[in-house]
Amino acid sequence: MSKIKLVTLDMDGTLLQDDQEVSTYTKEVINQALDQGVQVVLCTGRPLPMCYDYSVDLSLDSYIVTNNGAEIWKVDKELLERHTFPAEKVEALWKLGNDKNLHMWTVATDELFHNSTRPDNFANHEWLKIGFGRLDEPTRNELFRTLQDDPSIEVTNSSPNNIEVNHKGVNKVHAVERLCQLSNITMDEVMAVGDSMNDYKMLDQVGLGVAVANGQQEILNVADVITASNNDHGVGKAIEKYVLK
Repeated sequence: MSKIKLVTLDMDGTLLQDDQEVSTYTKEVINQALDQGVQVVLCTGRPLPMCYDYSVDLSLDSYIVTNNGAEIWKVDKELLERHTFPAEKVEALWKLGNDKNLHMWTVATDELFHNSTRPDNFANHEWLKIGFGRLDEPTRNELFRTLQDDPSIEVTNSSPNNIEVNHKGVNKVHAVERLCQLSNITMDEVMAVGDSMNDYKMLDQVGLGVAVANGQQEILNVADVITASNNDHGVGKAIEKYVLK
């Protein structure tokens, strides 16, 4: 295995414990990795306002990947890359969810719409992602079947009871490939840690794909190794074992 120079971390269910905190142990291990010159990057489905403070608290010093790869930021909030999808597609997806009385959230570049609310005019915004949540298994499976054959979108999830949709080709692994270009390293020198289907391609294509023990079964299957759960310092233990000198 190549020496790890970049660690990309999913947040919910992975870096964050169920109380939405990063354990003290994991913080200490991340700081050790940073001191050794390893880049540590949040690579999350969350929009920037919902992850930036974590990056500051962890003293991360390079990049942040948000909205499943739709945006790449420098830690000083300079936008490096953004991939939107058409307003008419987001509106059609929202109407699909509304007709089924589903809980939804939509993410635009300038505003977040929670609890199935919608803008007055979708065309007035640039769109990054739409999510459908609180899904029981039959509803989730039915929605996935409806969406999976649409060639214009990327369909994934960030927990077992939701579905998230980005524009086609927008995913975490493409963002990680871009980080490698920016940092002049190879994918073999990346360790990624995740738990859900929006992490699948990333774990599959980096040098070392790590699943937390609480991850979805597909993630446990694709990972090179399995670490402890998010509530048992899984990220910290993986960095300590595979990254620190």
